[in-house]
Amino acid sequence: MSSRATPAMKRYTWRLAVLMALYLVFLFIAVRIFDVEKGGVDGPLAWLIAILPALPVIGVFWAIIALIVETKDEYQRLKLVKQTIIGAGFALSVMTVLGFLANFGIIPPVDGFWALILFFFGIGIGSCVNAMVDRRADRASAGEA
Repeated sequence: MSSRATPAMKRYTWRLAVLMALYLVFLFIAVRIFDVEKGGVDGPLAWLIAILPALPVIGVFWAIIALIVETKDEYQRLKLVKQTIIGAGFALSVMTVLGFLANFGIIPPVDGFWALILFFFGIGIGSCVNAMVDRRADRASAGEA
């Protein structure tokens, strides 16, 4: 984190670090319990343990929204919103295609957690799109000067 990071970005980074640490702890606990028990856990307790690692991930979505809301600069906020929309659109598009392929028996069913991975990959694509737009705007304004 650079010293030029905004207060909103510093809070986001802190939230993300805490949530990812919780994710790792909860995932370790869930994998360990299901591995040791070999199916010995069932009913509501099994549901709770299986859902536990998803809770910090859901928190990451909240952290992204909080970053957008807390970002004071309107242009930076627009870039964050655009990245998030591109990430969501990318994930939903890929998962929709994979879902149809699986429904027609062309590929095996796809685990839903891939949507999260695709979402974050899509946010990276959105960041690249923002960088290209910024470069194009910089070149255009330099040519006008």
